[in-house]
Amino acid sequence: MRTADSSGEAPLKRADKVVGSGRTRPSGAEAAISRYALAVNSRILGGLIAVALIVAACGGSAPPASPDATPSAAGGPSVIPYIVTLEQAVGPNRLLFTLLDPDTNASVAAPDLPVSVAFTDPAGVAGTAMEAPFIWAIEDSRGVYVVKPTFGSAGTWKAAFTTAGATGAPETIVVSFDVREDGTTVAVGEQAPSVKTPTLADVGGNVAAISTDKEPTSAFYERSVDELLAAKTPFVLVFATPKFCTSAQCGPTLERVKAVAAQRPDFTIVNVEPYELDFTDGALQARRDANGQLQAVPASDAYGLVTEPWIFVIDGSGTVTASLEGIFTDEELLGAIDAAT
Repeated sequence: MRTADSSGEAPLKRADKVVGSGRTRPSGAEAAISRYALAVNSRILGGLIAVALIVAACGGSAPPASPDATPSAAGGPSVIPYIVTLEQAVGPNRLLFTLLDPDTNASVAAPDLPVSVAFTDPAGVAGTAMEAPFIWAIEDSRGVYVVKPTFGSAGTWKAAFTTAGATGAPETIVVSFDVREDGTTVAVGEQAPSVKTPTLADVGGNVAAISTDKEPTSAFYERSVDELLAAKTPFVLVFATPKFCTSAQCGPTLERVKAVAAQRPDFTIVNVEPYELDFTDGALQARRDANGQLQAVPASDAYGLVTEPWIFVIDGSGTVTASLEGIFTDEELLGAIDAAT
C-alpha cells in the first residue's frame, strides 16, 4: 500500500496562517520539519523518477505499491503500476504513474502502450475507467502517464490499471493507495500565499545571484510573488533549481516553461529557487544544515512543497487555478495560462 509513511514523508504539522492563503504553515521546529521534508521527499521523487524513468532501481528496492491482484498467465502481473505522485488528497488530483517490468524495474511506459484507470473508493464504490494519456518528461526519451481523478473521501482507495499484458490480451492490476483529507501543497481553488521572492532588483541586476539556470530568462526574475498578487496580475510560479534539483527534472521543466513563455510573451512567469542558496565566488552554492540537508526557502514552506520542481498557475484574483507537479505538456501549461486570463 502506498502511504505517506511508506514513502518516507515527514509529518508536516501546520500552525500559522500564510497571508492570503487560508492555509497554515509550519513554524519553529515544525518549519524545520517542513524544510527537511522538502529535501527528503525531493530525493524520494528523484528515486521514483530514477526507477520509473531512468531504468534504475532505487537502492535495489522494489516499487512501494504492491498489486492486490495478479491476473497474468504466469501467476503474476506482467507490469507493475508505479505511482510517481507522492501524495493524493480529497478533491481534484493530478496523478502521475508509470509501468515497470516486474523483473528488472525498467520502465515500459510508452506512447503506444495505452492504459486506463478506474478508481474505487474506501466504501467499495467503483468509478468509470478513464484513459491515461502518456506524456514525455524529456521528449522521445522518457515519460509517464497522467490521470486527473477527483477523490471524494479520505482513506484507502484502489486503482485498477488496465493495459495490454505480455500476450497482448487486456490485463488489469489493482493497487491500493491512501488519500488524505488535506494535502500538504497549496491546492487548486485556494488562495496563493503572498510571499516575497528574489528579484533582479535585489541583486543589482545580476541574474546569476538568484538563479542556477545556465541560460536564465531574465524576465522570470523581474517581479516578486507578493507584488504580483497585490497588483492582481495573473502569473505562473515555477519552483525549480537546475543546479541542485534532486529529481533530475528541474532543467527539463524550465526549458519547457521557456518554450511556453515564447508562445505567451505577455504572460508573467516567476522562477524561484526552492532551496536556500548563497552567492559565493561568482556562483550560487547550497546552504545546508548540520546534517548536510538542503534547506527550503520561506516560499517553499508557504506553498507546502514536498518535492521539486512544481508549477502553480495563479489568476488575477490570487486563486491557484492549476498545479503541476514535475512533468507536464506544453498544452497543459498553455491551457492553464489561457484559463487564468
